[in-house]
Amino acid sequence: MSFVHLHSHTHYSLLDGAAKIEDMVLRAAELKMPGLAITDHGNLFGSVEFYKTCKKHNVKPIIGMEAYMAPAERGLRQKIEGEKDSYHLVILAKNATGFRNLIKLSSTAFLEGMYYKPRIDFEVLEKYSEGLIVTSACMSGQIAHKLRTDRKSEAIAHAEKYIELFGDDFYFEIQDHGIPDEQAVYPKVYDLAREMGVKVVATNDTHYLNHGDHRAHDVLICLQTGKDRDDPNRMKYGTEHLYMKSPDEMFSIFKDKSHVLENSMEIFEKIDLELDFDQRLLPKFPIPESEGVKSENEYLRKLTEEGARRHYPDMGKEVVERMNFELDVIE
Repeated sequence: MSFVHLHSHTHYSLLDGAAKIEDMVLRAAELKMPGLAITDHGNLFGSVEFYKTCKKHNVKPIIGMEAYMAPAERGLRQKIEGEKDSYHLVILAKNATGFRNLIKLSSTAFLEGMYYKPRIDFEVLEKYSEGLIVTSACMSGQIAHKLRTDRKSEAIAHAEKYIELFGDDFYFEIQDHGIPDEQAVYPKVYDLAREMGVKVVATNDTHYLNHGDHRAHDVLICLQTGKDRDDPNRMKYGTEHLYMKSPDEMFSIFKDKSHVLENSMEIFEKIDLELDFDQRLLPKFPIPESEGVKSENEYLRKLTEEGARRHYPDMGKEVVERMNFELDVIE
């Protein structure tokens, strides 16, 4: 029975993820999983470290993030009645183009969408959609949230947009951590999936490595929210099952719907991402024909000499030697 975790938080999910990348990858290898995804909250901080670590241990790296979707335009920084400040959406890079688009989305979220969390919206997701696989995420995703609050028509509207944009690369996501709200809403997700012809994939919302680590993770949440652990009103996950489960454990949980676990392997097979860290990526600057030079080095020297004359009209020997020294280093 094969299964890969497609919803995994590392310590780069700041003050929420309680598992180090090396430990997570080693555990995936120990469980004989062929691949593993990184989906930290709203960022790609750990993506390169994760990629290299996976390659070192012969585990296929799946680079992604659990993005924060704004309920309206990403630049709108105010509460909207009946909406959360942001919703979750899992986005995975299928290939190098997808990875570049993930970078664009993450950067845009921090630069343009920050409102408590770094957020994107559908407009920018549509712009940078190529090479991406998307799942509807956890209970905090738009579709699950709308179904849970009896707003099925809105859930359908959101799903239709993702289906139109991503086609077969969009999946409904379900999880089972023994949380009552999950038991209430996920039958509705199954029903909607049948109605709309969307495949369902099962994940585990991994935030720590082993069963029993939930106590340490709970303390981490207290640090994040600035609450005492004995505060009855503080944020709690309400489960001890956010650990990296084995394939056997996952098939035991979803024994009557094993196809939702097999769909994790379908996504795994779609991933074809290779990153070359030895390649030098330098920008190219077009040279105006009117400048009368043939190379970038000649153009740089011409611009430097012009600038030096503006700052040092007499162009003394010391200035010329320093200029030539620095240009020689660059060349």
